[in-house]
Amino acid sequence: MTTAHWLFGDQLGPHFLSPGEDGPDRDAPVVIIEARSVFRRRRFHRAKAHLVLSAMRHRAAELGDRARYIRADTYREGLREALGDIGGGGRDSAGKATVTVHHPTSHAALRLVRSLDGVSVLPARGFLVPHADFRAFADGLGGKRLRQEDFYRWVRRGHDLLMDGDTPAGGRWNHDHDNREPPPKDTRVLDAPTPYRPREDAIDEEVRHDLDRWERDGEVRFVGRDGPRRFPASRREALAALRRFVEHRLTGFGAYEDAMLAADPVMSHSLLSSSLNLGLLHPAECVEAAEDAWRAGRAPVNSVEGFVRQIAGWREYVWQLYWYFGEDYRHSNTLGHDAPLPDWFLELDADAVTARCLATTLAQVRDTGWTHHIPRLMLLGSHALQRGWDPEAVTDWFHRCFVDGYDWVMLPNVVGMSQYADGGRMTTKPYTSGGAYVHRMSDLCGGCAYRPTERVGDRACPFTTGYWAFLHRHRGLLSGNNRMSQAVRGLDRLGDLDELLRQARAAGDAPP
Repeated sequence: MTTAHWLFGDQLGPHFLSPGEDGPDRDAPVVIIEARSVFRRRRFHRAKAHLVLSAMRHRAAELGDRARYIRADTYREGLREALGDIGGGGRDSAGKATVTVHHPTSHAALRLVRSLDGVSVLPARGFLVPHADFRAFADGLGGKRLRQEDFYRWVRRGHDLLMDGDTPAGGRWNHDHDNREPPPKDTRVLDAPTPYRPREDAIDEEVRHDLDRWERDGEVRFVGRDGPRRFPASRREALAALRRFVEHRLTGFGAYEDAMLAADPVMSHSLLSSSLNLGLLHPAECVEAAEDAWRAGRAPVNSVEGFVRQIAGWREYVWQLYWYFGEDYRHSNTLGHDAPLPDWFLELDADAVTARCLATTLAQVRDTGWTHHIPRLMLLGSHALQRGWDPEAVTDWFHRCFVDGYDWVMLPNVVGMSQYADGGRMTTKPYTSGGAYVHRMSDLCGGCAYRPTERVGDRACPFTTGYWAFLHRHRGLLSGNNRMSQAVRGLDRLGDLDELLRQARAAGDAPP
């Protein structure tokens, strides 16, 4: 009886098919299932649906006759059809499973594959650290809080990554101090080489035709726009994007990685997150390519370390915490926020928003399904936190609306970091600010109807008003946080606090 290997749509790189003790059989038939029910359960961004389907169909085309590509209503139906075609369908006479699959990337998908007879779950691939190694690291902290910086250093040492013997390359573990520069004054766009952009092909045309038909038939509903595909959908394209970034854009990445420019949403960012999260790239090849560039003198250490930290530090940390904290983590709501997301936000209606920073960012999400990490955290996430929106609903929105959004990605990033709904299990403070931060780190306040320094009145910046209202609302909790206590004490110096709170209440869920 033939043993097949099942690839989920985020397991598309060659490392998910390489054989070994924890891998599939060398010549195993490959099953890829396009389940329509996935797109009915959530209202995904149209560009995200396009990218995922294009990537899956490109992978099937690459595998040729080895692949059985099934279009079905559900995964269960698709797997039954595939196994019937290739002669599987249960366990062989020795009790061996007839389907293998690498550990999926969500709790729901893991429950599914474990519920199916004849499916054997192999260890996870596509990450640097095995689950058991992380659990041993976390459990061995001896009461010390689990923090990303400690984990990051542990990964660097364990993988001999950007190290000179026992010391970090460049003399420091973290070059954040050099990577927080505001954008250059009077600069609309950074002087950076353009990023890699793929060319659409016949597969993309087929995907767009199918998505149009599904919407016409009322089977699914999407949000956002689906212009020409902006992100890689094949291994070849992903490698080209990695080379383009490392050879031409990495040098300028570090200093301005936290800055924002209205006319330059990509700046020097890598745009590799969707390729990593589809499994088209392995994190090891990304960080090793960056380190090689530094050792060859082609990129400064602050840029290389910042990129390495995003992947080997933060991305890996988020993946591990998703499984370590367990399924109940998604229901965390320490702050008791329960306001629903307003329609203008759900519909990505940037035209309804007056605040230039938020309107610009929402338009970027609407048009591309992407914006970089600072607009996500300090504009979209910060606004949701200040307004008291339900963190589960905010997590779902980020999952649906970003091309690189998956359950494992967004759950810790939103519940833990962005919305502080776990009360500090993941980060030491809420990440929110007034308009002064936005003004310092961007050009988004220029030409805005609001003023970042004003708290009340017609020109009051909604982020400035919202920041102080948030501190007031959670004063009891935050006054005991040593990173927030000074800011909380600042409430006592506001002579217009009552007026500010009335203005914040009056704003309700209206677009700012």
